[in-house]
Amino acid sequence: MVINEDIKKGYLQVKVVPNSSREELIEEDNRLKLYLKAVSDKDKANKELIRFFKREFDLHVEIKSGRYAREKMLRVY
Repeated sequence: MVINEDIKKGYLQVKVVPNSSREELIEEDNRLKLYLKAVSDKDKANKELIRFFKREFDLHVEIKSGRYAREKMLRVY
């Protein structure tokens, strides 16, 4: 997957599905959806989201909005 096409002006929008049986980033209906095994309790899914982008795409991301929601806006640097 070429993620650079989805980054707009240093930001990336993604929908997170925590407590999944897999870890995978897919494009569905023209939007990114990230499945994570981590649960949403105590910021575990948010931390795993950051690790996922670093591990898979060597991108540093920070959650700009949606820390407690499934729809997240990420700042990419």
